[in-house]
Amino acid sequence: MGYKSIIKNKNYRFIILHKLSWVPDSLMVRLQYRIKLGYWPNLKNPKRFMEKIQLYKIKYCNPILPHCVDKYDVREYVTKKGLNDILVECYAVYESAEDFKIEDLPNKFVAKSTTGGGGLNVLIVRDKANLDVQKIKRCAANWTKPRPHRPSSGREWAYKEIHKNRMIIEEYLEDPSQNDLVDYKFFCFDGKPYCVQLDSNRQNDHHQNYYDTNWKSLGVHCSYPEGPLVPKPLNFEKMLEVASILSKDFPFVRVDLYNVNGKIYFGELTFYPTSGYGKFTPDSFDYELGKQFNVSSFQ
Repeated sequence: MGYKSIIKNKNYRFIILHKLSWVPDSLMVRLQYRIKLGYWPNLKNPKRFMEKIQLYKIKYCNPILPHCVDKYDVREYVTKKGLNDILVECYAVYESAEDFKIEDLPNKFVAKSTTGGGGLNVLIVRDKANLDVQKIKRCAANWTKPRPHRPSSGREWAYKEIHKNRMIIEEYLEDPSQNDLVDYKFFCFDGKPYCVQLDSNRQNDHHQNYYDTNWKSLGVHCSYPEGPLVPKPLNFEKMLEVASILSKDFPFVRVDLYNVNGKIYFGELTFYPTSGYGKFTPDSFDYELGKQFNVSSFQ
């Protein structure tokens, strides 16, 4: 039984979690893990990937992480790695709602909160002429509010250390061969990609598949059911190279990329997939991923 079945209103859930910000991180992640997954995590001798993510959230305090989870600041990190050619075009960054000017933007674009995680706080605009301008202005006002210094709802250290909320406007990517963009999410450990999570058809019937680095299906899924197998994308080896370069500074990071007819685009760096509360099918994959994750440097 999870939070959603107990408290159905998302805003109420966040309010309650913020009211509980005084609860120590080590206790809070255990409680959340128990509620979401149905059993207590072993944080003294973790074996599961999801258990190790809990330690990662509260113990791994690399000062570069807050910059890498910020959707605007991470662009500098990617550029420093010599990969500025994979960055999606950025049209504007707003630090306050008053700065927002719809007339300066192209007909198609994607608006995001620079601090949103888990796919939250994203507005896709495919035709500016049909845009509810008041809606996007409300988003701008909400996404640029001053950010209080308090634990995130999932107790992810990197997000607590971000002190500025902004709104970023980026290029709208389209793949003529697909109804929706496909996400390629590379699970990387100490700079070595181990597997790829592929998310497809997100707008209609979301499917999820996992492949190894030779593009062999692993028969695994987590948040969504498996979909039909798809061919290996063009320039897949180049995607592996990009993922390796962007991940080598961290014990673990998921490098999220897009591939449009062989052209590779950067999505984001994800350090805490599902905030460490995901449930793999089969369950054995949780242990398999856990074997790849060396937590000795921060345990």
